[in-house]
Amino acid sequence: MLTLLLLEFRKLLGSRSAKLALIVTFLLPLIWAFAPRLSALIQVNMISGWQLPAVSIGVTIQYLLPLFIAVTVAETIGSETAQGTLAPLLLRPVDRTKVIASKLIAALIFPFLLIATTVAGSLLAGIPLGFGTFTGGTGLGPGLFVGVGQLSGGEALGQVLRGAFLAAIVLMPVAALSLLFGVLYLNTAASALATFATLIVMRLLVVLPETLQRILLTSHFGLYVQQGDIGQPLILLLIYTLGFGLMAIYAFDRRDV
Repeated sequence: MLTLLLLEFRKLLGSRSAKLALIVTFLLPLIWAFAPRLSALIQVNMISGWQLPAVSIGVTIQYLLPLFIAVTVAETIGSETAQGTLAPLLLRPVDRTKVIASKLIAALIFPFLLIATTVAGSLLAGIPLGFGTFTGGTGLGPGLFVGVGQLSGGEALGQVLRGAFLAAIVLMPVAALSLLFGVLYLNTAASALATFATLIVMRLLVVLPETLQRILLTSHFGLYVQQGDIGQPLILLLIYTLGFGLMAIYAFDRRDV
């Protein structure tokens, strides 16, 4: 299983879409260092490098990161099907469940890598602003950018790490959903389109009663900035991830490739 996992992880990172996603998520935050209208657009005066990760995550988590994840994860199935390498792999004495499970684990790790490169690029862009104690907030803790008083570098780092971890958790269901569509369609473009279309439809369901909106995946894309009790939305996101993942495994076990 470990060998399969390493193989799938190597294939995922070796894909052109994954390389592009990692490069863009790292370089995009560097634009903030040269964006004179940034403070006007987000209506916040940037005074610390610790504030830039919140800006970068907030700008990308709604559309760009889900798009990168949808395409890259779908490619783990679609490219192998197009190249004719998936069927020969399944002819070997290897368990189908282990094959798809390794793809699923690799897919669920990918959002953490994207968030990590986003934060790394943001902190690099924040060097001119400094990382010392400042009055305000990181945008990922109590009071958001306003904060609740002075914030030390250590406390700011803790808020950034917490927010980044939650942002990656938010994106895990997207990865699992993309893998599910990848198994169903065996085509990268169709799978990525289906994943993104599903997210857009969920966003359009804002007309539903608030009680129903609470169970929609897209209603919790802002979890990374929420304070207080986040147990219920976190459990819901994990249920989405587990559900999509199990359906992908079930479908792959019965799919003729």
